[in-house]
Amino acid sequence: MRVDLGNALETTPGLTTATLDRLDDRVAAAHERIAAGMADDEFGYAALNLPETADPDAIYAAVDEFDRPEAVLTVGIGGSALGAATLSNALSGDVDAYVLDNVDPDDARALLDDLPLNDTVINVVSKSGTTAETLANFLVVREAMADAGVDWTERTLVTTGEAGNLRQLADRHDLPSLPVPDGVPGRFSVLSTVGLAVAALQGHDVEAVLAGGRDGMAALSGSLYESPAYAYGAATYALAERGALTNAVMPYAESLETFAEWFAQLWAESLGKDGLGQTPARALGATDQHSQLQLYRAGPPDKLVTLVRPIEREEVPIPETDLDGLAYLGGSSLGGLLDAEFEATEASLAAADVPNVRVEIDRVDERALGELLFGMEAACVLYGELASVSTFTQPAVEWGKKAARGLLGGGDFAEADAVDEKRELRID
Repeated sequence: MRVDLGNALETTPGLTTATLDRLDDRVAAAHERIAAGMADDEFGYAALNLPETADPDAIYAAVDEFDRPEAVLTVGIGGSALGAATLSNALSGDVDAYVLDNVDPDDARALLDDLPLNDTVINVVSKSGTTAETLANFLVVREAMADAGVDWTERTLVTTGEAGNLRQLADRHDLPSLPVPDGVPGRFSVLSTVGLAVAALQGHDVEAVLAGGRDGMAALSGSLYESPAYAYGAATYALAERGALTNAVMPYAESLETFAEWFAQLWAESLGKDGLGQTPARALGATDQHSQLQLYRAGPPDKLVTLVRPIEREEVPIPETDLDGLAYLGGSSLGGLLDAEFEATEASLAAADVPNVRVEIDRVDERALGELLFGMEAACVLYGELASVSTFTQPAVEWGKKAARGLLGGGDFAEADAVDEKRELRID
């Protein structure tokens, strides 16, 4: 992973090299704290050890319980699903991957009607084993399989903690299962059993993903000028402090669109604390050049744009044409056009004084993805250290969970009482 901060200098808001030099001392201190947390396997910091502590053999052994399926369906929500979806959507393969991560009844029914349930592995993921949305969806999936004459116990992989409903279910039915690692919040769990089981079921190289993560670990150092992850984390923090309160992440590869979703959860849930944080926005190059770019370039000066691209990609030639207005395209390629669009957007933002940061990986493959995902996690942790926020907690999320559970009769939670206090100004 490589990071170029050049287009974040002397912009509005923006940085200077002097700003980065001053910040570098704080980065060194933050790195010491992060390294100590990793060494002690502290809650949250343990996630940055996953490239070394995750056990690919255990993952392979669990998925070997199944013949290569036609499809795999992950039933989870948030960090229990987005990491797996990021990898499966980025890496092409013969096994189709789907995610059931919401409780929209129309979507759930349409998905289950289309799936070849007799040749689908259900990958149900919940650290607590009590997540309402995940368990509700799993019960629906289980019934659909039974209605289709499929023995769900022969098609289900469970990833969960040491206790809870899912652990009891796995033990009762002797289901293949994987442990959720201790001390790792869900949004930081992509390089663990939580994110890697689907990749293994699809036949991807899990060890290469972890090797990429180790590349990212090796690049961490006490200076932002020596660590791409810390350079990104420090720059985004400093820009937010100066007013860039929206971070629009814009990959120039269709296969990385879900990566932007994963990033949005990581950034929002980790850093949105105590009136601080930077709102992640999701865009896709070149598609959103024709829509969102108008706002980024000409709207309020409160944004950073993160442009992400692979250097190498397969080429699709653009045929020659005798149309005068399109002759310039003939002999080029779709990849060449996409790169030109990337550089044009970058230049367009710079010309409008909008800060933008370039993030590049070699190609979209297992090793590069492992490094990119680890790098963004490390960047997020560094940002949290610099901002002095509690990076690994999510109290606002937990409040909402309690309110919903109370409304459903799952316990007596004061948060549920707030529903009755809703203000109304109705226009019918």
